[in-house]
Amino acid sequence: MANTQALTTSFKIELLNGHHALGTSVVRGATTADSFKAALYLTTATINASTTAYTATGEVSGTNYVAGGVDLTGSPDWIAPGSSGTTAFSTPTANIVYTNVTLATAFDAVLIYNSTQSNKAVSVHTFGAQTITAGTLTLTQPTNDATTGLIRLA
Repeated sequence: MANTQALTTSFKIELLNGHHALGTSVVRGATTADSFKAALYLTTATINASTTAYTATGEVSGTNYVAGGVDLTGSPDWIAPGSSGTTAFSTPTANIVYTNVTLATAFDAVLIYNSTQSNKAVSVHTFGAQTITAGTLTLTQPTNDATTGLIRLA
């Protein structure tokens, strides 16, 4: 059998678990899971792969929506990272829910960010533009697997 170049699957899982700090600027002070939040953004915002941290610029505003979004719920916030083949994955443990909100200006994206670690951005997810009036917006989480998990490292 020949050797094959690859980023090891165990390393991917360990990254998702916070075991590796490849730079010198990261110091973990605790061994507990971090807390994460989800903020909604207007269709006119520019939230994308280059976003490094939560920003209020372009965030929605409206009745019963608090700047910064909502906390991811569950204990912990994420399902323990797993792997299948060479893909590591993790998904929030519960749906993301904004209750009784009125958001009159169209929005189409959610930024998930780590509120424990200086509001560092994790991922941006887009969906069709929508508004909501005195209703509950639920962002249903996908199955936690290598094909549909919310965070996947292949």
